Amino acid sequence: MKQQLAGHDGQIVLTRNEFESLLTTIQSDGYTTIGPTIKNGAIVFDPISKADDLPIGWTDVQGPGSYRLEKRKDGRLFGYNNGPSAAKRWIYPPKRQLWSAVRRGAATELIPSAEPIPKIALIGLRPCDLKAIEILDKVLIGRAYADEDYRARREKVLLVAVNCSTASSVCFCTSMESGPAAKSGFDILLTELLDEHGHRFLLKAGSERGSRILTRLRGKAATREDRESCAKELARAESEIAKHLPTDGIKDRIYEQCESPHWKKVAERCLACGSCTLSCPTCFCSTVEEHTNLGVPSSERARVWDSCFNQEFSYIHGGSVRQTASSRYRQWLTHKLAAWFDQFGTSGCVGCGRCIAWCPAGIDITEEARALYEDKPREQKKPSTETKGPRQREADNGLISEEVVVSPRG
Repeated sequence: MKQQLAGHDGQIVLTRNEFESLLTTIQSDGYTTIGPTIKNGAIVFDPISKADDLPIGWTDVQGPGSYRLEKRKDGRLFGYNNGPSAAKRWIYPPKRQLWSAVRRGAATELIPSAEPIPKIALIGLRPCDLKAIEILDKVLIGRAYADEDYRARREKVLLVAVNCSTASSVCFCTSMESGPAAKSGFDILLTELLDEHGHRFLLKAGSERGSRILTRLRGKAATREDRESCAKELARAESEIAKHLPTDGIKDRIYEQCESPHWKKVAERCLACGSCTLSCPTCFCSTVEEHTNLGVPSSERARVWDSCFNQEFSYIHGGSVRQTASSRYRQWLTHKLAAWFDQFGTSGCVGCGRCIAWCPAGIDITEEARALYEDKPREQKKPSTETKGPRQREADNGLISEEVVVSPRG
């Protein structure tokens, strides 16, 4: 087997009946396998133990504000696009205990969090989700101050990605250079092939961990026909992508549209529910909550996901900075498509389309970005430097909204 791997660029082929051996080999290394499975009418990432737990023969049909499952005419294991949950949930949990405190008589004992960090294998990640993890790595551990909990979880995660063979109507990964083929960031990459040569999986290692797993599998060396079939799968997926987001100069164009009336047009439909941020694979905003138990004198402090669409997210002394839906939507889209470049050197969007499919109002980020991109910026009248107070200077720098009305918090 080692000679076969070395002679064929590390690519091997497993038949459909042999696929189970990939999961059992990964599990034998102590990993809990997390993969796509059907739950509550959607395809979500959850613990799986065998191949039969995968959404065999199912696909998802998506559109703006629309998602439903549909039976396929074949038995593909990965014949779907993307469900509502991304890998973020498993490496950046929605809730993480920071510490707890217990009152014992006259003394208070502070107990640091001792939550165990599991060793998990994420099976079936799409290329756009790999790109999202790469972005989260830059944000959370790639700078001067690292999130040590995130770092510890990332070190214990095995990433098994799947190239896309189909695309939904909300996918625009080609615009963000994140798909439909995975180029890096994986430990193992799968391409599911189903043609006249049979139902099989082309496997490629992307790391030492992945290579060690592949050398223990009883697969055959990939042939020229297998690689050609792989190319056809990817070409078909790319041809199905009809949605695109303008990217040339997008950062400057979004900044120029700070005062555009289009923000208010979007706000007429936006519910400020935060669904887009919760389903987004790169949004990382969080807050800290404390919970007190009066029966047993104790309290717990935890970090939980938050959303810039929540009015209290921008709360400072005196009130919330962004009180209107238009200012909150502007904050989200401007940060995602413009400010991320300044902060992290990359866009905050990977083109997965989740924010489109899971928006109850069907707001489409590609359409809103295009409207702002193509609209002529309004000329802004700015007061002279001599008349600017500190609050006006903050507004000019984008720190507060022009729509702020500060009032005492009731």
